[in-house]
Amino acid sequence: MAYDKEIDQRVQKIILHWKGMETKKMFGGVCHQLNGNIVSGVHKDKLILRLGPDTAAKALGQKHAAPFDITGRPMKGWMMLAKEGFEDDAVLKRWLEQARAFVKTLPPK
Repeated sequence: MAYDKEIDQRVQKIILHWKGMETKKMFGGVCHQLNGNIVSGVHKDKLILRLGPDTAAKALGQKHAAPFDITGRPMKGWMMLAKEGFEDDAVLKRWLEQARAFVKTLPPK
């Protein structure tokens, strides 16, 4: 299955002006990186977010959230979010900003 380009377009609109961002095809979808570290992406029809262990653990309790698991081994500090979890662009922006805040703490690659 191809990734949901509508989700990616919405993400791109928000991150377009963020310094140090680039987009790459990965995971059978697309990823958005800050200084070489993945912030977010789109896999099939889900938004991928890298929130860090503590924030991701809390976020996984929310409706429409699931562990980021495409291989049978969930990735710690990451989550997947169904469209229903970010129907509003302001909500999507908050999720993306949380992910960016965590990734800013990581050393550049």
